[in-house]
Amino acid sequence: MIGIISAMQEEIQALLNELKNVETSEKGMRTYYTGTLFNKNVVLVFSRWGKVASAATTTQLINDFNVDEIIFTGVAGAINKELNIGDIVIGKNLYQHDLNASPFYKKFEIPILKKEFLETKNATKIIEATTKFINTYNTYINIEEAAAFEITAPKIVFGDIASGDKFIKSLKKINKLNKALPTAICVEMEGAAVAQICYEYEIPFSIIRIISDKANDNATIDFSRFANSIASYYALGILKNYFNN
Repeated sequence: MIGIISAMQEEIQALLNELKNVETSEKGMRTYYTGTLFNKNVVLVFSRWGKVASAATTTQLINDFNVDEIIFTGVAGAINKELNIGDIVIGKNLYQHDLNASPFYKKFEIPILKKEFLETKNATKIIEATTKFINTYNTYINIEEAAAFEITAPKIVFGDIASGDKFIKSLKKINKLNKALPTAICVEMEGAAVAQICYEYEIPFSIIRIISDKANDNATIDFSRFANSIASYYALGILKNYFNN
C-alpha cells in the first residue's frame, strides 16, 4: 500500500479521477480514498496546509492504512534563481526553517532526534519516473494551460527543501532563508513534518514539488488553477511512470 498526500485536493485531483475500486473513510476531518491506481494499491488524502495538519494526516495514514511508503506531491515556491515556474524539485533533504530550540539545540535541529534535516528515499526511481514524464510532457499537460503560466522547458532538480508554517512572499524573507539554509532551493509548508513522522515510523518517504511561483513580491499566481491544471497532471504523469517502472 502506497500513501499519497497533498496539501490541497486540487493537487491530486487528476490522480483521484484515475483511482479505481474507490472506498472512502472519514478520520480526523479528512477523507482517505483507497483503491487501485495503475494497478497499485494506494490511499490518497489531502492534509490541508501546514506542518501540524500534515503531521497529523501522516500519522493517521501510517497507523490505519498499513502503508509501505509515502509520497508527498504538490506545489512550492522557488528560493533559487535557477528555478522557474513549472520546474520539478525532487526532495533530497528536508529542513524545518522555522524550528529553533536554541540554546538547548542547534538552530534547525529536531529535539531528541538530533538531526538538522531528514533525507528522502527512492530518489533515483522518482527521478527516473520524472524524466519519463518530462519526455512525454504534452501527453499530460495542456499546451495552452502551460503557456498561461509561461512554462516553456521545465526541468528536474534534485535538491533540498525548506518547510515552515509561514507563506514566504518577499525578497527579504527569501534572502534570509538563502543565508540560513544555502542548500535549500524551494520552500513549502508540509514536507519536513511528513518526513519527520516517516522517519520516526521507519516508513520510506519521497517528495515531489512543482514550482508554482518564485516566493517573492510578485507571487500572485492563481494557485487553485495551477494546482488543478498543472500540478495535478504532473503528479499523474510522474506517478504513472513510477508505479509502472
